[in-house]
Amino acid sequence: MKVFKGVSFSDDTRDLEKGIDIFVETLHNKPFLDSIDKGNYKTKFIESKHLKDYFKTDMKIVGITGTNGKTTTASAIYSTLLDLGYKCALLGTRGFFMNDKKIRPKGLTTPSLLDLYEDIDLACEEGCKYFVMEVSSHAIVQDRISSLEFALKAITNITSDHLDFHKTLENYIEAKLSFFKDDEVLKVINLDDAKVARLRFYKDTYSYALESKATFKVNAYSLTNGIDAQVSFTLPDKTQEDAFLESSLYGVHNLYNALCALSCVKLLTKKPLQALCDALSGFGGVSGRAEVVSTKPLVIVDFAHTQDGMLKMFESFKGRPIHVVFGAGGDRDKTKRPLMGKVAKAYATKIYVTSDNPRSEDPELIIKDILSGMDDLSNVYVNKDREAAIKQAIAELDEKCVLLILGKGDEEGQIFKNETLPFSDKECVKKILTNISTTN
Repeated sequence: MKVFKGVSFSDDTRDLEKGIDIFVETLHNKPFLDSIDKGNYKTKFIESKHLKDYFKTDMKIVGITGTNGKTTTASAIYSTLLDLGYKCALLGTRGFFMNDKKIRPKGLTTPSLLDLYEDIDLACEEGCKYFVMEVSSHAIVQDRISSLEFALKAITNITSDHLDFHKTLENYIEAKLSFFKDDEVLKVINLDDAKVARLRFYKDTYSYALESKATFKVNAYSLTNGIDAQVSFTLPDKTQEDAFLESSLYGVHNLYNALCALSCVKLLTKKPLQALCDALSGFGGVSGRAEVVSTKPLVIVDFAHTQDGMLKMFESFKGRPIHVVFGAGGDRDKTKRPLMGKVAKAYATKIYVTSDNPRSEDPELIIKDILSGMDDLSNVYVNKDREAAIKQAIAELDEKCVLLILGKGDEEGQIFKNETLPFSDKECVKKILTNISTTN
């Protein structure tokens, strides 16, 4: 139940017995509503499209979905719009932000329907012109974005994830793509992703790519020290606008994220492409996303927790030996565990398999699932204690190598059964390096 400006709202039928003022009907709660007699309640029943009669929504809402890259891309759009002088809000995995201030800490990638409308109303009150939000596949299926009017929707990529919820990969793909169906808003898609490319014939669709012929294209790039890229935007009349992008972000996956962000901001603001590249260059990345914790030795923390996410990180450091520490979350999609092990074995010269968030599962059984994807276990080390695994990896690291610590990103806790213990990969690395420095 949500009380907003003295009026109680709910989209949960269990709250009807509490005498709420307004009940919001959605596709998700329709099966429950069909089994009750509305006449037994004094509650007013409304469709979700009428929430705008109670909550302010008069600004441009930008929705970013995809398996990987949502957080970085949404944050890059938010940062660029702020640098261009626009008032802007950002909602996603990292929390709720407005005009460069943190309003609420991290929670669900996409909050509940009523929480979302309340956040949008608050952003309107603060004079925001843009509201940038991450849109999860769960939120799409559960109708948590019901009746929102988006100005632009973008998708980064689609790989296997959340099959514990969606059951099949095709269901997951369909959930992501359904965000774009029967909708005349601006759309931005990654044309290099075959699953996403299905959307290319939809109305008002613009594309970005490194390999394919797209609306927004990278003509040449270097990833030697951050990102240096020559980018272009081809107008409908075939004229082309060129610009140069410099960024401190690491990796080809971040080049894709930057290109998606540029595409979105260009379509929203119609500012010169070079001005957008200049503004984006000030974006330093997101905590826990390809975050450089140490340069000597080179230690990077990232949230990559799928085969594809790990692959993108590995491909970003092809020029040097890779050591990796990772695990897999408990009570989540088990099918990805051996695939994560397989891709680690293909790219890393040393692998440290450990615990992520085991939740209710036995950490050793999760590790066993990961190891089942490896053809041999040479240079593979197992320690379910994550701090001990990181300590061993750092002790065995030399200056030629990069150590990637994957899976948890900027998380500040580790979940064991019903208990969350304080733990940060970044702080763990800093403590270990400080102890080494003090000892030496």
